[in-house]
Amino acid sequence: MSNVSTVPANNPLAMIHQQIMWDRLISVVEEQAQTLMRTGFSTSTREAGDLSAGVFNTRGEMLAQAVTGTPGHVNSMARAVVHFLDRFPLETMREGDAFITNDPWKGTGHLHDFTVVTPTFRDGRPVALFACTSHVVDIGGRGIGPDGRQVYEEGILIPLMRFADAGTVNETMIEIIRGNVREPIQVIGDLYSLAACNDIGGRRLVAMMQEFQIDDLDGLGAHILERTDLAVKEAIAAIEPGSFTTHMRVDGYDRPIDIHARLTVADDHIEVDFTGTSGPSAFGINVPFCYTEAYTSFGVKCIVAPTVPNNAALLSAIKVTAPPGTILSAEHPLPVATRHITGQLLPDVTFGCLSQARYRDGRPLPVPAEGTSCLWNLFAMGGPGRVDAPPEEVAGAKSFNVMSFHSGGTGARPGKDGLSATAFPSGVRNVPIEITEAGSPIIVLRKEYRTDSGGAGLHRGGLGQVMEVDTLDTAPFAISANYDRVDFPPRGRDGGRDGARGILRLASGTRLRGKGQQTVPKGERLVIEMPGGGGIGDPFLRDPALVAEDVRTGMVSAAAARSDYGVVLRDDLTPDPEATAALRAETRRAPASTSA
Repeated sequence: MSNVSTVPANNPLAMIHQQIMWDRLISVVEEQAQTLMRTGFSTSTREAGDLSAGVFNTRGEMLAQAVTGTPGHVNSMARAVVHFLDRFPLETMREGDAFITNDPWKGTGHLHDFTVVTPTFRDGRPVALFACTSHVVDIGGRGIGPDGRQVYEEGILIPLMRFADAGTVNETMIEIIRGNVREPIQVIGDLYSLAACNDIGGRRLVAMMQEFQIDDLDGLGAHILERTDLAVKEAIAAIEPGSFTTHMRVDGYDRPIDIHARLTVADDHIEVDFTGTSGPSAFGINVPFCYTEAYTSFGVKCIVAPTVPNNAALLSAIKVTAPPGTILSAEHPLPVATRHITGQLLPDVTFGCLSQARYRDGRPLPVPAEGTSCLWNLFAMGGPGRVDAPPEEVAGAKSFNVMSFHSGGTGARPGKDGLSATAFPSGVRNVPIEITEAGSPIIVLRKEYRTDSGGAGLHRGGLGQVMEVDTLDTAPFAISANYDRVDFPPRGRDGGRDGARGILRLASGTRLRGKGQQTVPKGERLVIEMPGGGGIGDPFLRDPALVAEDVRTGMVSAAAARSDYGVVLRDDLTPDPEATAALRAETRRAPASTSA
């Protein structure tokens, strides 16, 4: 049996052969991820795709990731496998073993994510490791929310340990988890789904190796990492070296948070340093470094090397520093349950730096405006003990715990409008309201685009959504608000205007806080108005025909078309060219307003 590693790398046929196997390896991990989605119990896995899947060589280097998945899971999981190998050396592993943890500092940043690692054997020898991660609906404690003051309040922590020992599941661990969560069927079901998808990946890998007649992944793995290393260094070398700084202020919990970043483009790597960023919060919006590194790396990749495959070689070319004592390098036992609120804003921070960079030929990098970025998920709960209300008001109410994924708008892109109701950077899907309503007493009375929420510009920001929520029970219910961009909106770029701030309120008009558990009183309804993305470029340069189309489709109001874009519409909602030209000229001549 031949081994590809013995074939010279400069042999064109061998290169083609290796590329075919590389593509096949990606299909293997994509089937791994799809298995997790098909067998997952929770809506976060099954409907939203809040997961990751990947294959690693025996040294713990990620060779390929599934297309399905989130950067926060994928990139932090890429580092987590090394922790598993430190705890369980490869030579001690046996066929049928599987390992598990939800340790925020050795996994993917908070207790609600479980990572499972499984060795794959061929002819009695370990040839690869498969890893996967998914978000479970409940992990005990306070439930997902930023209100905890220590990680101990946020749920049960499972250290790196065996999920299965030579094929025998660790029932003691299963029973401990079952006894500490509110949704044991969903949570335990998801753990078995994680293990099952790794098994599928391992089987498909062995079949692939048999088909291509290779004994190990050494040759293919070397090819993948070498080619990726060359590609990412070539992409970085196309940018003029230099250092670029930016600052972003975000809502925080009880006070604003300042994120400072310095991004340095060197000849063959990029460094991002968050020195100067605010210190940790007393609440659960702190970010373990693994999650900071994950989303920072993803932000850099999106602009610098969007077509380069994501694996260990690419990640090693992006070096991230977050000094201890900052909110982006949270240490145990700080609360971290909603680390994604802060962490998912980091690509926008890297974009702020990269917008100042230039290619060596002088062209600017194609950087979008800021978007909502953090998710605007509906976390609702009800029943006795879950709602801050008189006991008699919830005595007969159904107990439930629901998590439904939803998103605001993304920032405008160079040459294109932003995407509406789209999760970036997480990439998860919006959960259909029918799924939420089928599994809980929650009903969604309204779910629609939020007119005028996208920042005006030559290219308009994507729109947020409006959701109006009630329950079938005539009882109060609680929400855990995990939102940002309420006080500080997504910023426009190059003359584009900011997107709309998010609003959380009752239908009666009472404003709610953007973070923390709160009660929707009996007889009230919850209204969630999600932020829109920032615009790019001068709004008065936008084609009036595009503005008119936005008005006809409800993206922009007729009033905003006039005030924000300088476009005058006729009664049939077509633009009036002469009146538009006059209004734009008059507006440009008007003196700028001043403020104190």
